[in-house]
Amino acid sequence: MAHKSFYLQGDFVPSDEESSASGRGRAPWAARLASLIPGVLLCIMVAGVSAGFEAAERRLFEHPYVEALVLAILLGMAVRSFWNPPERWQAGIAFSAKQLLEVAVMLLGASISFAAVAASGAALLGAIAATVIATLALSFGISRMLGLPTRLSILIACGNSICGNSAIAAVAPVIGASRDEIASSISFTAILGVVMVLGLPLLIPLLQLSATQYGILAGLTVYAVPQVLAATVPAGLVSTQIGTLVKLMRVLMLGPIVVGFSLLAPRLNGGARGTQTAGFFRLVPWFILGFLALSALRSLEVVPVTVVGPLTEITGFLTVVSMAALGLGVDVRVLANVGGRVTAAVTLSLMLLLAISIGLIHLFH
Repeated sequence: MAHKSFYLQGDFVPSDEESSASGRGRAPWAARLASLIPGVLLCIMVAGVSAGFEAAERRLFEHPYVEALVLAILLGMAVRSFWNPPERWQAGIAFSAKQLLEVAVMLLGASISFAAVAASGAALLGAIAATVIATLALSFGISRMLGLPTRLSILIACGNSICGNSAIAAVAPVIGASRDEIASSISFTAILGVVMVLGLPLLIPLLQLSATQYGILAGLTVYAVPQVLAATVPAGLVSTQIGTLVKLMRVLMLGPIVVGFSLLAPRLNGGARGTQTAGFFRLVPWFILGFLALSALRSLEVVPVTVVGPLTEITGFLTVVSMAALGLGVDVRVLANVGGRVTAAVTLSLMLLLAISIGLIHLFH
C-alpha cells in the first residue's frame, strides 16, 4: 500500500505504514511532535505577518478596520492559491486549525466575569440577550432559506448575532465546521463589518440619536470591540463608554451559546447517533468545560486581574494562528461557489439586526 495520509475533522492521521516506520526510529510522541513543527511554524509566520499589518493599521488610523484574524485567513488563502503545502506541512496545519483553536476558546473564559454581567443591570442585559437570541434564530432561518448548509448557517448567525469573527471561531470547532465554511463566513462577515463601522455614524443625524442611544446601537450591531471604538469615538466619550459596555455584554452571550451548540452537536453530526445515551462529558467538549471553569475562577477572583491581560493576548494570537491554518487549507473555488449566497445571508442578517436594534434603543431614552 502506498504512503497515504488521512484527515478526520481537522486531525492529521498517519497511515499504518507511516506510523510503524516512524515508530521504529523514535518514540511515538517525538515523531508526532516532529511532524507538527513545519506546519505550525508556517502558520505562526502567516499570523506574524498579519499581526504586523494590523499594527500598521493602528499607527495609521488609530483603530484596525481589518483585524489580524481576518488578515490571517486572507493571507493564508493567498498563499494557498499559489502554493499547495506538501504533505509534510499538513500535520502542523491541521493541528493549528483544530487543537490550537480549542485551546484559544478555553483561555477565552479567563476574561469573562459573571459578576460584571450582574452589575450591568437586569433590563439592559435582558434586552441584549433577547436581541442576540432573536437575531440568531432569524439569521439562521435566512441562511437556510438561501440554501446554505446547516453548519455554515450557524456560523453566519453566530457571527452576526454575537461578536463576528470571534464567535465564528469559537462555535466552529464545537459544531465540526469545515475550513471552507469557517473561511466563507469570516471573510464575508468581515467585509460588511468594516462597512458597518464606516456607515453607522451617518444614522446619528438621520435618526436624531442621543449619545446614549447611539452607543447602545453601536454595541448591538458592530462586530468587534475595536470596531465599536472606531464607530463611537467620533460621537463622543459617552457613546464610546456605553457602546463598549453593551458590546462586552453581548460578547458574554458567547459562553451559553457555545455550550448550547455543544449539546446539539451530536445531532448535527449524525442525528440520533448515540445522542440519548452519551454522557455529559462526551457531549460537551473538553475546551468548553475549561472555558466554564476559567470563567468561574475569574468570577471568584481566583484568576487575578493581572493575569487576564496576558491570557487575552495569548488567546488572540492562538486564534490568529488557527485562522492562518484555516486559510492555508481553503479552496478558493469553494468560496466562489457560495459567495453570492453568503453575502446575501450576511447582508440580510445585518439589516435585520440593525432594524431590531433601532427599535430597541427607543426603549432607552
